[in-house]
Amino acid sequence: MADRTAPNCHLRLEWVYGYRGHQCRNNLYYTAAKEIVYFVAGVGVVYNTREHKQKFYLGHNDDIISLALHPERVLVATGQVGKEPYICVWDSYTVQTVSILKDTHTHGIACLAFDLDGQCLVSVGLDSKNTICVWDWRRGKVLAAAPGHTDRIFDISWDLYQPSKLVSCGVKHIKFWSLCGNALTPKRGVFGKTGDLQTILCLACARDQVTYSGALNGDIYVWKGINLIRTIQGAHGSGIFSMNACEEGFATGGRDGCVRLWDLNFKPITVIDLRETDQGYKGLSVRSVCWRGDHILVGTQDSEIFEVVVHDRTKPFLIMQGHCEGELWALAVHPTKPLAMTGSDDHSVRIWSLIDHALIARCNMEEPIRCAAVSTDGIHLALGMKDGSFTVLRIRDMTEVVHIKDRKEAVHELKYSPDGAHLAVGSNDNSVDVYGVVQRYKKVGECIGSTSFITHMDWSTDSKYLQTNDGSGKRLFYRMPSGKEITNREELKLVQWASWTCVLGPEVNGIWPKYSEINDINSVDANFNNQVLVTADDYGLVKLLRYPCVRKGAKFKKYLGHSAHITNARWSHDYQWVITIGGADHSVFQWKFVTDRKSKEAFHIAPQETFADSNSEESDSDQSDVPEMDSEIEQETQLTYRRQVYKEDLPQLKEQSKEKHRAVAMKKRERAPGSRVKLHFIHGYRGYDCRSNLFYTQTGEIVYHVAAVGVVYNRQQNTQRFYMGHDDDILCLAIHPLKDFVATGQVGRDSSIHIWDTELLKPMSVLKGFHQLGVCALDFSADGKRLASVGLDDNHTVVLWDWRKGEKLSAIRGSKDKIFVIKINPYCPDKLITAGVKHMKFWHKAGGGLIGRKGIMGKTETMMCAVYGWTEEMVFSGTCTGDICIWRDMFLVKTIKAHDGPVFSMHALEKGFVTGGKDGIVALWDDTFERCLKTYTIKRAVLAPGSKGLLLEDNPSIRAISLGHGHILVGTKNGEILEVDKSGPITLLVQGHMEGEVWGLATHPHLPLCATVSDDKTLRIWDLSPSHCMLAVRKLKKGGRCCCFSPEGKALAVGLNDGSFLIVNADTLEDLVSFHHRKDIISDIRFSPGAGKYLAVASGDSFVDIYNVMSSKRVGVCKGSLNYITHLDWDKRGKLLQVNTGAKEQLFFEAPRGKRQTIPATEVEKIDWSTWTCVLGTSCEGIWPVVSEVTEVTAACLSNDRNVLATGDDLGYVKLFRYPVKGKYAKFKRYVAHSTHVTNVRWTHDDSLLATVGGGDTCLMIWTHEAEGHREARHCDSEESDIESEDDGGYDSDVTRENEMSYTIKALSTNMRPMTGVKPHLQLKEPSVDERGSRPPVSRALPQPEKLQTNNMGKKKRPIEDLVLDLVFGYRGNDCRNNVHYLNEGADIIYHTASVGIVLNLTTACQSFYVEHSDDILCLTINQHPKFPNVVATGQVGDTGDMSATTPSIHVWDAMNKQTLSVLRCFHSRGVCSVSFSATGKLLLSVGLDPEHTITIWKWQEGAKVASRAGHTQRIFVAEFRPDSDTQFVSVGIKHVRFWTLAGLALLSKKGMMSCIEDARMQTMLSVAFGANNLTFTGTISGDVCVWKEHILVRIVAKAHTGPVFTMYTTLRDGLIVTGGKERPSKEGGALKLWDQELKRCRAFRLETGQIIDCVRSVCRGKGKILVGTRNAEIIEVGEKNAVCNILVNGHMDGPIWGVAAHPTRDMFLSAAEDGTVRLWDIQEKKMLNKVNLGHPARTVAYSPEGDMVAIGMKNGEFIILLVTSLKIWGKKRDQRSPIQDIRFSPDSRYLAVGSSESAVDFYDLTLGPQLNRINCCRDIPSFVMQMDFSADSCHVQISTGAYKRLVYEVPSGKQVTEQSVIDRITWASWTSVLGDEVVGIWSRNADKADVTCACVSHSGLNIVTGDDFGMVKLFDFPCPEKFAKHKRFLGHSAHLTNIRFTSGDRFVISAGGDDRSLFVWRCVHALH
Repeated sequence: MADRTAPNCHLRLEWVYGYRGHQCRNNLYYTAAKEIVYFVAGVGVVYNTREHKQKFYLGHNDDIISLALHPERVLVATGQVGKEPYICVWDSYTVQTVSILKDTHTHGIACLAFDLDGQCLVSVGLDSKNTICVWDWRRGKVLAAAPGHTDRIFDISWDLYQPSKLVSCGVKHIKFWSLCGNALTPKRGVFGKTGDLQTILCLACARDQVTYSGALNGDIYVWKGINLIRTIQGAHGSGIFSMNACEEGFATGGRDGCVRLWDLNFKPITVIDLRETDQGYKGLSVRSVCWRGDHILVGTQDSEIFEVVVHDRTKPFLIMQGHCEGELWALAVHPTKPLAMTGSDDHSVRIWSLIDHALIARCNMEEPIRCAAVSTDGIHLALGMKDGSFTVLRIRDMTEVVHIKDRKEAVHELKYSPDGAHLAVGSNDNSVDVYGVVQRYKKVGECIGSTSFITHMDWSTDSKYLQTNDGSGKRLFYRMPSGKEITNREELKLVQWASWTCVLGPEVNGIWPKYSEINDINSVDANFNNQVLVTADDYGLVKLLRYPCVRKGAKFKKYLGHSAHITNARWSHDYQWVITIGGADHSVFQWKFVTDRKSKEAFHIAPQETFADSNSEESDSDQSDVPEMDSEIEQETQLTYRRQVYKEDLPQLKEQSKEKHRAVAMKKRERAPGSRVKLHFIHGYRGYDCRSNLFYTQTGEIVYHVAAVGVVYNRQQNTQRFYMGHDDDILCLAIHPLKDFVATGQVGRDSSIHIWDTELLKPMSVLKGFHQLGVCALDFSADGKRLASVGLDDNHTVVLWDWRKGEKLSAIRGSKDKIFVIKINPYCPDKLITAGVKHMKFWHKAGGGLIGRKGIMGKTETMMCAVYGWTEEMVFSGTCTGDICIWRDMFLVKTIKAHDGPVFSMHALEKGFVTGGKDGIVALWDDTFERCLKTYTIKRAVLAPGSKGLLLEDNPSIRAISLGHGHILVGTKNGEILEVDKSGPITLLVQGHMEGEVWGLATHPHLPLCATVSDDKTLRIWDLSPSHCMLAVRKLKKGGRCCCFSPEGKALAVGLNDGSFLIVNADTLEDLVSFHHRKDIISDIRFSPGAGKYLAVASGDSFVDIYNVMSSKRVGVCKGSLNYITHLDWDKRGKLLQVNTGAKEQLFFEAPRGKRQTIPATEVEKIDWSTWTCVLGTSCEGIWPVVSEVTEVTAACLSNDRNVLATGDDLGYVKLFRYPVKGKYAKFKRYVAHSTHVTNVRWTHDDSLLATVGGGDTCLMIWTHEAEGHREARHCDSEESDIESEDDGGYDSDVTRENEMSYTIKALSTNMRPMTGVKPHLQLKEPSVDERGSRPPVSRALPQPEKLQTNNMGKKKRPIEDLVLDLVFGYRGNDCRNNVHYLNEGADIIYHTASVGIVLNLTTACQSFYVEHSDDILCLTINQHPKFPNVVATGQVGDTGDMSATTPSIHVWDAMNKQTLSVLRCFHSRGVCSVSFSATGKLLLSVGLDPEHTITIWKWQEGAKVASRAGHTQRIFVAEFRPDSDTQFVSVGIKHVRFWTLAGLALLSKKGMMSCIEDARMQTMLSVAFGANNLTFTGTISGDVCVWKEHILVRIVAKAHTGPVFTMYTTLRDGLIVTGGKERPSKEGGALKLWDQELKRCRAFRLETGQIIDCVRSVCRGKGKILVGTRNAEIIEVGEKNAVCNILVNGHMDGPIWGVAAHPTRDMFLSAAEDGTVRLWDIQEKKMLNKVNLGHPARTVAYSPEGDMVAIGMKNGEFIILLVTSLKIWGKKRDQRSPIQDIRFSPDSRYLAVGSSESAVDFYDLTLGPQLNRINCCRDIPSFVMQMDFSADSCHVQISTGAYKRLVYEVPSGKQVTEQSVIDRITWASWTSVLGDEVVGIWSRNADKADVTCACVSHSGLNIVTGDDFGMVKLFDFPCPEKFAKHKRFLGHSAHLTNIRFTSGDRFVISAGGDDRSLFVWRCVHALH
């Protein structure tokens, strides 16, 4: 039998020929050691030219395509392609990995760049968004990520002179990025007129914001800031691929084959044309240049590397060559010399010297070459071509001997016969031709047996036979040279083959995996001397196997390096080397063959690390040569811990089920019971599938876990305390070195690890987000700072954490097989080991990854435990066969036999070790495992005399050992915890059932005892009094599922799983009687009440048998159920049985005969039941949850006082209900402690305790019961019911509006007016007369009149260059809250409107603005910590969370200098609606508008996300940190208040509990404030304020306001609280109140606003002043002493503001809005002077030319004329029914034009007095009127309409003017039209959905400003008849500008917002002359 292990020789990569020049750029550099670093295929190469040596970095598993050099020039970063590509940072000196960066990019990593100090690395992905990522590469952490561009990015670079700035370039773009917080914000480079928009290929940054870039056409583009300032034309003839900056200047390389050097100012120094040099050739293309001192490295497209010395630049050295692009298939080795020949699709054949590692000859052929062979004498080289021909060359001088073409298809294989006489040529024509060598290659035979193309062939040693393989997987034999096929295989028995390169045949069966049908092995070559075989396959693996390998799935060693398919592999003539060639990577690899003798000597050299270890023994086969696994381990490896339903899924399932239950929910539901239970004691310890999970704490208590509970057991007092933070099985436990904290890991879909304090039982940190399915092993580092964990996912992911910060430091896939243990090296926390099934690995941390090496031992055994020894290198591990392995570093030193059967646990002591095994023996060892010092056997005989409980069996399997306090603590597989005294006696501390489900539970009728029976085949009696021990145990033949005490407690009946049952003595557990009548499980068993005369026995056969206990006879059978019986109950008289079945039937039978009865539901309730354990029927209808499809209620039990029903269900919840539970979905209290299904629950006889048993978790839990009276608030309660109370939380119009607000983002906004027709820039213009060329060259006509009358501008007409925001009138109060604050001790206030943050100085009334937001601000908060004065955070609207510029973001900025401190891009889609700083000011909390209403906590200074979690299904309005905390905060919203804690990475929350106050119900909560001693106040929609202590409601302040309490403010200095609400002003009350710290006394303030209802949206308290923001867009300051109100800010309260009119001479203007007011604003005074309430929404407003009258048009079709001086109405009229859109006085004040939506313009003659009779109107207007302008002579009016048409009419006749020449001559008094040839240029390209809404030409007639639906103000030159004219844009408004005007003298521009109800005043900056 051949040896089935892998061969013990191996290969070492010695040389790689080639360089990757194709499709890659900038990938060739000098390192600090003057070595050259580059890459080829999947290998990083460091080449020392002086010594001609190469070192290799083998950390990648696919093609490398990008490379960057660290500024210190030692470290290299490389990026690869692949589905999950990663970046490696490695040391070019040691070629070891320093860091791995993964999990962010997909497809591949296109570019990399380090920043100036080398701390950060930027990478660009190949995904569709070309994601850009900035890494803190040492920690492997992403600092920021953003979509890069829609098209490919070719280069990226840090600006080395400005921090946090980057530049990227690519297809038709260049972008300038700034990094702030976690946000990368791009600005596109502006090509302007300086150069053409084109693809930029490379770049380099210089000082003073200058960037040089190389373009596709060979020009160099020079940028300053983001603008192109000049181009250097024709720097290269075509594309510039590479640019390299160094101290002396810049080097560029292009497609034209030239390298140019430039000085620091980009003046040319010199040019080197490589095409002209000796080694040059036509078509040479430079892909990479590197200039260092006087040396230049050049990499070319054709895989060459040149080195040029600058002063001798005509003679470049060619230092590396390889094949050019194209597949490489041909390989042959010389028969006598160390030469290899390769031929490729690049038409070249090359000869390489294997000793000198150099190319020694090259010859170009006519055709692509596909195969090669050298004749036996080494004289001829035959080449097979792709076109079916073959050529023979003389090797000496590469001259042609013959060229023969007999076939049409490619020649894929040719071979000379060993005697040199014949050449066999196999082609894709399915045939092999045989040629005679001596006859000048005359054809002498042909073999035609194949039906497919020939792939491989071999000659026999005597040259008489040939074997071939073909593409269909057939192996054929031919007699040579005739080529006759041999069908009789007998004559081939003795044939010896000269070579073996075939992939088929018995000798090479083992190269194929066991069950695969694939042909992915391309090449094989056998080394007969050493009996090894090398194979090359499609996956880039070179494998070494034994030869012959007869059985499939042989063991191998595998080597990575080639990235894609390897096309050929051959041994050199003397078997010293293996040569392999890659197809796609067209590289040649030379591997040194190291035999086992040599490898012994080289053993001290650490093997090169790779990810798939080069000497990995993994093969695809089963390891049939490994001994059978121990049964226990076998069992354990098969446990998957998968759940049908995880608890994490419940909220979603509830949501899905909610719809169905809306109707039910409206009914009044049963409230939760008054009493509660509390976990008291657990019998059980999880030993059956967990190990090393038992420890002593600091204080000498014992900590372990069972089910979902962490238990701290005090052995002196025999009491337990519990950590209840988990909600599913805990699988592992590790203790902190200081023994005060414990880490536990649980099962779960996204499973979590909790680190908790054993004294306080509080979580210190919760780690989630990395392990799926569960966490199976944990370990703390020796310094206690780090924690390592292993997941249960298929790859058993290993994660290293900084647990206090909750940060993942590194992660890696651990192993395919189960890992049992992980340990961090106590001497060096960067190293760790994992051990498990056939697995022992030694890891060290590298950035975000870990690098692992397998332990080196003969056969890898299964390891069960491992510890580190007394030095850094020593490791000891226990195997599944009972050996201890001793390791030094990663080498096995020796093994020692320690136990019979597996070693499950070991523990290192100061001076030695202690081990425990399956044999039940604890052994103490010395520190080298030389001697066993002492053994302890765990058996009954040595139990200490006073020990509680009983040992179940001798020598139980030991699963955990721990030492301390003079004792050895031992945990066994049977669920026992024992303490072994050093002198020998054993004390039993805790015990429980063994593995197997526990179902049977019965409590004693009058003693504190209970009995359990389990599938572990034991029946046990437990003492429930404080001694908490097991009193008796009896082994049964079969497992049991039910038991029951007789009414007097003397007998105990037990039902077994085989259909039998017994009755035993309740004290001694000895048999009384037994029966076996049924086949299926006995599922329930019950004595009848009273004397216990009958026994009812229910079985899975769906029968209930009734026995007479005295006579021991069966007296009746109850038949008729459709399914197995689940529950039984007797009535008090012992006459009636109630039965539940698996088909959810509720049946009744009469005893003792078993006759079935039908009883109506109403009667059932009246029957007096002796017990109630059933789960069906109307009296317990409410116990079934909403998600009852996925979960069953398995058990129930009614307390003896008949008030409380306890239930257990499949999700592990124990719930209490108030009995009877009528109506669906009753409220309950629920408790989590059991992990999976709770199988049974029972009250004790006096209701003082509740006993529950868990199925899978095998525990018996005892709960104490506190009846109604005891009211102290306890944590472990949760009073949730499954459906939120649907009685909605109240109604208020403002709240509803805020909740339903859909925030549109500007970039997606659509048009505001319902326009129809073709947009102006898309209309086809008819050429006018002059353009037809009819005008004479010199115009005799009158000069064209001015387009616009230029008013009072004097002589100097100066164009406007810029607009500067000067004033904003407006405040966002109607749907945002808590957004007005004091700054600087009350000297300034801050608020926001639209996308502008405004700081208003109260003394000067000056405003300053923060304008960095790209869209509307929704929330604002200030940092109150003195370390961060005036730091403000604002959150904005956005669309998706893809981290691009339209993503919702939070800006943190300095309110005084408006500097942005950090930008946080969020994954909250739609927007950020609340922000809050923590007490230290370092953390920021944000809430999203996304459907989950995500809550996120940020470290805002770093831009790092700390934690994030879904908040609530409905809108959350506010979340605020407690003012004294960095971890506690509260969120409020629609029927929601939650109390949150930040623990490490996780957010834990508790719902507010309302049940403590009668009839309190959850309302919609709107605001929150805080008091001392953990008090929280929340304001509700009804006007009440709820007062909470911790999370429990303690008091309600009824009607604090009469309407909703919208805002509350906690004053930090004195704790007083301000509340603001919605209220009618009255004598006593007001909408603003100031309260004491407890919210008991208050003082109300009245806001003198004159409104009927005041609605306060924001409050803030300063020194003696209160700042109030109202729904009506006012900000008011109220004095605390005198209650005086001072209005600081006014604004329109409802929008849009449609009308704006500037005063003809003064700096004043009017605005008219939807809120029914017209307001007069003074720009100089910066305030509102007056407002008129019209009672109807206003649409438009106009001043008369003299400024003495104002006309106002209304939405209802009426218009009014006021006199300005008295504000009296001069006249009013209503001739239309539809809104008036524009209204205008003619310049001579005679006419008034009124334009309306009904496509009409009416003219009124004002000289006829105030009765306003219409004198005329304009007909045939195609759509509604938008804007109107009079001509300067008042004779014409121009109208722009909703159909994108501009019309001109005569005044006052109303006739339309159509003649263009007339229209061209009109001079207009004003121009506000967005239509017309003069203004086509104002329409932008992307206006397909949105419009330009308004425009205004300046009084000088030189400029036009426009407003559009995107919220932009734009400034153009006027006229602008060219499409897409140049302009400047100004941001700030929300979507939809409605109007825009110049004030007199063009001093200001006023723009009015639609969505933002704000008026912006811009100061005009005029050009100087």
